[in-house]
Amino acid sequence: MAISISDLRKVRADRPPRILIYGPEKMGKTTLASEFPSPVFIQTEDGASGNLELDSFGLLGSFGDVLDAFQSLATAEHSYQTVVVDSLSELEKLIWREVCERKNWKSIEDPGFGKGYVETDYVWAEFVEACNYLRNERGMTVVLIGHSITDRFDDPETQSYSRYAIDLHKRAMAILTREVDAILLVKKDVTIKLDGNKSQIKDGTARARGDGGDTRWIYAEGRPAFQAGNRFNMPEKVMFKRGEGFAALAPFLPINPPAAAADTGKKKAA
Repeated sequence: MAISISDLRKVRADRPPRILIYGPEKMGKTTLASEFPSPVFIQTEDGASGNLELDSFGLLGSFGDVLDAFQSLATAEHSYQTVVVDSLSELEKLIWREVCERKNWKSIEDPGFGKGYVETDYVWAEFVEACNYLRNERGMTVVLIGHSITDRFDDPETQSYSRYAIDLHKRAMAILTREVDAILLVKKDVTIKLDGNKSQIKDGTARARGDGGDTRWIYAEGRPAFQAGNRFNMPEKVMFKRGEGFAALAPFLPINPPAAAADTGKKKAA
């Protein structure tokens, strides 16, 4: 069919968001995800705290199980509005195992020269397709949870430095960060204080220590020290208080209001 100028129309980007949340251990990433409207969890690890009640398929031990969970959400009648994958770091191990089984390899390093990781691209593509189906056909928000590591970044414009990065192989990280609509880092702010007298501070012998309160922040814009970003004109950071994290993000997201979480008839523990 020929395309003409008369086919032009206004298009609004209002599909549910795909959000990647990452950060250090015990920062409340799973708690934040549980605050999204009517969430159901696809768990590849047990990352929930003892006072969280989650709707989940249970701990899944293979990539095939993960796809089966997606298939169930794609075909069954349900009122869930958010699918949460917890976590990407453990899912990656399942994907490596899946590739090894398909290729009859003992480990992902067997073919050498990084070829095993190239093969994982195809399995990650299956995962992305499953996420996008739920988003596009079932109208579900997709939340992906990842762990963070401290990585060395070789900046071509200045000296190399360390920064927070998502705990994934670089090929997987490239696939997912291109696909999602927001990358959010959850962490505490840290300030550096010097212990010592004036002369020690001046000559550089004073001891440096990290200092900061218990306030947690959700960072939506990147800095040299970490990766973050979004397509929703979100502020640089918002405060993360337990039970109020999604409420702080919701005004910027094309998403249903938190009250929709009551559809499942199940309450999350405070």
